[in-house]
Amino acid sequence: MFELLKDLWAFLRERKKFWLLPIIVLSLLLGTLLVFTQGSAIAPFIYTLF
Repeated sequence: MFELLKDLWAFLRERKKFWLLPIIVLSLLLGTLLVFTQGSAIAPFIYTLF
């Protein structure tokens, strides 16, 4: 997992694509939010956002 992050950071630094970093972070946060709230009582409210 850490090697993947290291490779991703090397790619962003080499190609000067730092604008991709917020997109990647937000995608990961939304993905984990959907996974962790899938079986909870707030799941219907989360799904209405999308």
